[in-house]
Amino acid sequence: MVLAKAWSVALYGVDGQLVEIEADIGDGLPGVHLVGLPDAALHESKDRVRSAVVNSGWSWPNRRITLALSPATLRKAGSGFDLALACAVLAAAGVGPRAPLERTVLIGELALDGRIRPVRGVLPCLLAAQRSGARTVVVPSETLPEAAVVEGLDIRGAERLNEVLAWLRGAATLPAPGPSWVEPGAPAPELADVVGQDDARLALEVAAAGGHHLLLVGPPGTGKTMLAQRLVGLLPLLRPDDALQLAAIRSVAGRLPMSGPLSTTPPFVAPHHTSSIAALVGGGSGTARPGAVSLAHRGILFLDEAPEFSTHLLESLRTPLEDGEVRLARADGSVSYPAQFQLVMAANPCPCAPAHDRNCVCPSSVRRRYLARLSGPLLDRVDLRARLAPLVALTPAGQPTESTATVRARVAAARAAAAERWAQHGWSTNAEVPGPTLRDQFPLPRSVLLPLDAGLRRGELTARGADRALRVAWTLADLAGQTRPDASMVDRAIAFKEQRAA
Repeated sequence: MVLAKAWSVALYGVDGQLVEIEADIGDGLPGVHLVGLPDAALHESKDRVRSAVVNSGWSWPNRRITLALSPATLRKAGSGFDLALACAVLAAAGVGPRAPLERTVLIGELALDGRIRPVRGVLPCLLAAQRSGARTVVVPSETLPEAAVVEGLDIRGAERLNEVLAWLRGAATLPAPGPSWVEPGAPAPELADVVGQDDARLALEVAAAGGHHLLLVGPPGTGKTMLAQRLVGLLPLLRPDDALQLAAIRSVAGRLPMSGPLSTTPPFVAPHHTSSIAALVGGGSGTARPGAVSLAHRGILFLDEAPEFSTHLLESLRTPLEDGEVRLARADGSVSYPAQFQLVMAANPCPCAPAHDRNCVCPSSVRRRYLARLSGPLLDRVDLRARLAPLVALTPAGQPTESTATVRARVAAARAAAAERWAQHGWSTNAEVPGPTLRDQFPLPRSVLLPLDAGLRRGELTARGADRALRVAWTLADLAGQTRPDASMVDRAIAFKEQRAA
């Protein structure tokens, strides 16, 4: 019996676990037996690995080969184990040394001619290896820019199986990743391009300052999409840990650019209304992959023409809006993906959507039915609603339109005040603060809360809606430079919450 082992990483969402791969060459009928709950792609690796070894100039052992992946009770998926399987078999056959292999994590898919192909999720695999105490990791050369952002590991890149074998024997060197760098991102669209719409611009500023969800309703051409696209320019840049987490999500989804994997610009994701539930929330056949809500993590999820989205798509957003993550259960296991995003929805007031309401030909019942596609429970989770009016002139009168830089400065000051207030709790925006904390630890005078109590008694606000209006009131106070909201700010927050589209 000849035994060798190697290491690789199994991914579960954006989390990973180190997997020990043992190769045993023993007596019995020739064949390869792979154990350890492999999926279909991993089970097929037996044929890929054998062809890659033979076509790289090595002999495949004509004996019974058992490949065990531990922990044996966890399912393993994907083709990223190929390189580790091949090296373990060759080490057991005496081709390569065993000692260096036992201290190295190997990630990569093998082509039939011995080339090492890139796989999805290299970045979260490296982070998992780092947490597990690994020191050396070999990845496909094409993923070295992605690997450069992980510190504390000796990372090497290889293009072929023979290069890895020579490196393990000490007969060759493998390149290390270059210095990591942050992608600057494209300049954000200018807010001054939006003509008029003072109320909607204020709602946009409040949404940016407090991290609140927003609904924009108005006729076509009034600037709903323009305003949503300009929200990113008002948000602060991502913190390093958030940028790394977003890059890990993009890596698993196969959306991470090979150059400049880290971006500090908040993402702006705008799925089409014909998207599937897997594209929006995540899922798919086999291993569940992240959807648009996770790709928008720490950024903006924009639903243009929101009433055109199917009901089950819209209702699927309710849990991520509350929990900040998506949990996907499958027969072979469950995964979770972060999904802390700001939801921005845009909607026309009716199906015919004329330039002005006076030209609408829709009966009142049709108008109500159209906007009723946005259900009450979903709208209850939206903090701000803004109505956009048709433009009457392309040249605004009075004061010039404020620029993105001017508004962003106010937003930054308001966010800094909120972050200082909630620092001991670990929150950075008012939208993250639970209602009980606002009511109990930061109580407001009874006279300030009277509008909320009146709205609850009249049935115009739910308990959740009252908490969300209270959060908006705190954001209005931060924008005004006040330490606490007053009654007028609570009234304004309720007006934002109750504003109707029709």
